[in-house]
Amino acid sequence: MGSVGAKEVPVLLSADGRRIDGRRLDELRPIRIQAGALHQADGSAFVEWGANKVMAAVYGPREVHPRHLQQNNKAVIQCRYNMAAFSVDERKRPGLDRRSQEISKVIGEAFESVVFAEEFPRTSIDVYIEVLQANAGTRCAGVVAASVALADAGIPMVDLLPSVAVGKIGGAIALDLKKEEDNFGEADLPMALVPQSGRLVLLQMEGHMTEAELAQALDLGVKGCRSIHETMKQALRDRYAVAPLAGGSA
Repeated sequence: MGSVGAKEVPVLLSADGRRIDGRRLDELRPIRIQAGALHQADGSAFVEWGANKVMAAVYGPREVHPRHLQQNNKAVIQCRYNMAAFSVDERKRPGLDRRSQEISKVIGEAFESVVFAEEFPRTSIDVYIEVLQANAGTRCAGVVAASVALADAGIPMVDLLPSVAVGKIGGAIALDLKKEEDNFGEADLPMALVPQSGRLVLLQMEGHMTEAELAQALDLGVKGCRSIHETMKQALRDRYAVAPLAGGSA
């Protein structure tokens, strides 16, 4: 037993291989994506993923601010990831902290590798990601929301960019960690990839995995990303589906 006042570590994996929320190791949390959730943005998306709620908005291509960032041969992609002060149980200080700045940079660099920025020289494509409710995996939910928002804005890309985190809990590799698994697990591996080629454009890791565990985690993450990719495409289909004419022909 831990000392008095220490957090009690929950049982993350049952004897029959079930996780704390009843999922199997290779199961995603429920995910719902709404494209075009905001009317004043050029493109937008709202993602509910487990207990995460994330909004993304895209503006541009438009004039670059500040002007010294302008590039003559391509657009600059400026990403701002922020967690609202009320998004977590322990109220956080409003505004961009160091973690948010780091995630903003990582996500922006991921999209630089898939957006055809050379088609919009001397402009800026501005991506805003706001985490309204957080429960682990918010950067992955942010990438998914931003990718759908970019597509909704008509920004040409190699492909949509699905993202998911794989981790290690109770000595086993698990897909899509929730808060307790992220807090008390042994490793966390967020990733994003281009589904057509399997090219990884975002890969980070906290914790420790063996070489075999890392290979297993990457394989599981690729499968998870491909599943999420289908959900992303369906959200855009739903957004732009042509409604049937009322009445029809006699």
